[in-house]
Amino acid sequence: MALPTGARETVSRTSPAGSYDLPIGSWTEAAGIPVANLEGEVRRKAWRISGAGLTTGQVLRPLREQLVSDGFDIIFDCSAQSCGGFDFRFGTEVLRAPNMYVDLSDYRFLSAKSADASQALSLLVSRDGDALFVQLIEVGPPGRTGVSVSQAASAPIPEDAGDVVAQLERTGHVVLADLDFASGAVSLGDGPVQSLDAVVAYLTANPTRQITFVGHTDATGSLEANVALSRRRAQAAQAYVVARGVPASQVAADGVGFLSPRATNLTAPGREANRRVEAVLISVQ
Repeated sequence: MALPTGARETVSRTSPAGSYDLPIGSWTEAAGIPVANLEGEVRRKAWRISGAGLTTGQVLRPLREQLVSDGFDIIFDCSAQSCGGFDFRFGTEVLRAPNMYVDLSDYRFLSAKSADASQALSLLVSRDGDALFVQLIEVGPPGRTGVSVSQAASAPIPEDAGDVVAQLERTGHVVLADLDFASGAVSLGDGPVQSLDAVVAYLTANPTRQITFVGHTDATGSLEANVALSRRRAQAAQAYVVARGVPASQVAADGVGFLSPRATNLTAPGREANRRVEAVLISVQ
């Protein structure tokens, strides 16, 4: 299987006699994630692709095609929302950062098996900022040559930011998942932010639309301090779009601290998910 030029392996680990719960369907509230319990030699690998200008779908699609060409049957194939979003990501195995990152609103997953069922694998593709990550977990008989991923040229294609705008219009709000805040931090960092660039393009093309950025925090610290922190995070997003030509009258900023969590604050992954900024569509025109 071929990854774009510039892919760098971040981790490779083999368990001669291991087990892996291979997801074979989407997460549901009633049943969780359906899995196939596999045992055998388990190989776990991940790669980082820097600045390729590709979407997660553009990375996964040729890998999927190669698997099918090699005689694999695709068991399950999904993107973030159809997989089950937050619940799927935190209910399945993901290699630890910095070897692998998952953007809760932008990831793709598939599971597959060989024609003779002697081998099964999963692929997970996501991003952290402008870097993409690929995770491969493969189960097969000991001594068999493992599936390898080699670098191959791929033409850069600009990221399509339409999903941000589509969700904003469809549901009235969208989590800007590429705004990744460490605990207590308010900085957006250097460089472009794709979700905010999508908001800039949307507001520029629709001058009657108005949005409010709403900041959120985890539950570490007092409510008063967290409301102030969340407001500063929202103001950072507001300043970004205004600096790129959006009239100040079209965009506001506020913060609610930890009063509107989307995950439990009892775990580190949950607290990370709660530190976020959302764009809320407030115009009625």
